Amino acid sequence: MDNMNRYPRLFATLIILICSCAQAQAETRYITDQFKVMMRSGEGVQHKILKALPSGTPLSLLESNRETGYSKVRTKNGTVGYILTRQLMKNPSARDHLAATEAKLKIALEEPKQLSSELMTAQSNLKELTRNFSQLQQTKNRIATELETIRRTAADAIRMAEERVELRKNVANLTHQIEDLKQENRDLSNQSTRDWFLVGAAVIIAGILIGLILPRLHVQRRKDSWGSL
Repeated sequence: MDNMNRYPRLFATLIILICSCAQAQAETRYITDQFKVMMRSGEGVQHKILKALPSGTPLSLLESNRETGYSKVRTKNGTVGYILTRQLMKNPSARDHLAATEAKLKIALEEPKQLSSELMTAQSNLKELTRNFSQLQQTKNRIATELETIRRTAADAIRMAEERVELRKNVANLTHQIEDLKQENRDLSNQSTRDWFLVGAAVIIAGILIGLILPRLHVQRRKDSWGSL
């Protein structure tokens, strides 16, 4: 009994594998060059319409039935249904192929325009970058000139500060020298005053001495003159 129950399971599994392989190896078909094609739930017009597929829609062919004239197909979104085999083509319709070719031609014609536009944009960007570079170069040169001027000014300021310090030292030395000269002048003035004072005193003393001596000399001469008489 177990073996008998096992056979139907194996058979069912085999059928599922065969169906899976058939779906995996399904060929691609395209709707014919018609406006709309009806996809039905079964093989025949009596079955419900699932979808109305436009021309050029790609479908996966699962199986075909020559007796009914229908093919089992699957859409990209997974819907499975039946369509008349004569409404399927191996290649896209001429209209769709023409539309695709026209689209490619349009893209090919637009590419030069796009490239020309991109070239013009690149040239404009290059001009802008060149102008910006020139302005930056001028700014750089101006800054370099200003920096050099600042360096020279700073060097002059340092030199002037050093000269100012040296001048202050010289002024301080000269001030000291002037003070020394003033002190010497004062000393010389005091010495001259003392010398004049001494000279004056000597003159006065000499005058006094002369005043004392001369009368005596005069009296002595008189006495001498009388004695001679």
